[in-house]
Amino acid sequence: MLTLSAAFNLINSAFATNAAQSAVVARNVSNVDVTGYSREVANLVTNSMGGADVQSVTRVANAALADQVLTSTSAAASEQAISDGLSTLAQTVNESASSSSVSGANSNGRSPSAMLANLQNALQTYEASPSNTSSGQAVVTAADSLASSLNSASTTVEQVREQADSNMATAVAQINSLLGQFQTANAQVVSGLQTNANVASAEDQRDQILTQLSQQIGISTTTNPDGSMSIYTDSGVTLFQDTPRTLSFSPSSTLPAGSSGSPVMVDGVPITGPSAPMATQSGALAGLAALRDNIAPQYQAQLDQIAGGLIQAFAESDQSPTPTQPNLPGLFTFPGATGVPSLGSASGLAAVIEVNPNVDPSQGGNVNLLRDGGIASNGAAPYVYNTTGDADYTGRIQMLIDGTGAVQSFDPTAGLGASLSLSDYANASVSWLQGQNQQASNQASYQQALASQASSALSSATGVNLDQELNNMLNIENSYQTTAKLLTTANDMFQALLNGV
Repeated sequence: MLTLSAAFNLINSAFATNAAQSAVVARNVSNVDVTGYSREVANLVTNSMGGADVQSVTRVANAALADQVLTSTSAAASEQAISDGLSTLAQTVNESASSSSVSGANSNGRSPSAMLANLQNALQTYEASPSNTSSGQAVVTAADSLASSLNSASTTVEQVREQADSNMATAVAQINSLLGQFQTANAQVVSGLQTNANVASAEDQRDQILTQLSQQIGISTTTNPDGSMSIYTDSGVTLFQDTPRTLSFSPSSTLPAGSSGSPVMVDGVPITGPSAPMATQSGALAGLAALRDNIAPQYQAQLDQIAGGLIQAFAESDQSPTPTQPNLPGLFTFPGATGVPSLGSASGLAAVIEVNPNVDPSQGGNVNLLRDGGIASNGAAPYVYNTTGDADYTGRIQMLIDGTGAVQSFDPTAGLGASLSLSDYANASVSWLQGQNQQASNQASYQQALASQASSALSSATGVNLDQELNNMLNIENSYQTTAKLLTTANDMFQALLNGV
């Protein structure tokens, strides 16, 4: 039988429970628009009097959706980093980096492919009137534009690599900072669980840090029995286990063709670069490393192969009856040239290729050497082809035209094949770059959409629903009113008892 004393204790317990539940609902409603906030729930247990007490306050969580958010966020960040870099590289072959055209010379006015087509047209015009100095000058001008195009594209590649390297340094600093912040939040969760305190806010903060971290590097997590979490890269390298691991990185001031950037290290073990035993696969860091170490260098290699192919196609040979002298650069050369570069020694040529001063009137050269040969020797034997001095001589000009269309050998590691004409190779480079750019843009958009969908799904599952909270508040209000009536009844009974005495 319930005594009045027990009844008052039960009523007090009910009021305390109502107050605790109201506080949880109020907190949920006040954070309805806060990104990353998870709805809190008051967990009730039956007390010894048959009433209900709030045993704990926990937040609503969905581990599977949370993992999906981290994975999709990392993938989107990686693809976006690659897309941004390729968008810049694509500007070297088109006025609009968003163009999807791959037709080379026909539509890409700034590309080496288009400049080569202009040079071929100028040579054909010159062949029709070899005595016309203006036509010869037009060839030199077109050649200079082609060389400048390669120089400029090579500079852009270097800038993209250096920017990626700088962004990698920023990402490493951000990761180290976030791991430090995670340690603080993680400790709050563990200590709070030990004292049965409400750790929902600390858990929210911990999850928000993980989301920020996943933008920089692909991660996976595990939850330990004491409520703490451990963090690993998507390749399995430990980033946090009780204490954060330190990432280290040495930025590069310059990254010219043929140079390599430093890897990102975790406790002395590389997680980016070709020597990484367990390289990270996603996050901005992975995308930036791929851009710096693979994608941009491959395009640079193609530019260098084009430059080497130009020097080869326009090279001059010993015209003696019994040739003894080596082939030398003709219309196109490079500083310190002592011969024609071999297939495997083209690295860096696109940055330094230039028109030979001996044939450029603006540098004191003789444009007629283009028709007659002898650019390599400044008009001296044995590199002169027009030995009679015929003003209508077209033999050498025809050789130059044929040379740009002849099949050459190229380094297959540049990704465009080993045997193509110079024109076809230049066009293939445009096609490759614009294809890479379009694919990266599509992938970035796709991954961003997946990340957005995952975030929305997590928010729907764990976020605040105002209709639900209003319903909860009505239930709490009804419970409060019932408890108030019980209090009135118990108080009347107590008064009656007193009056009866």
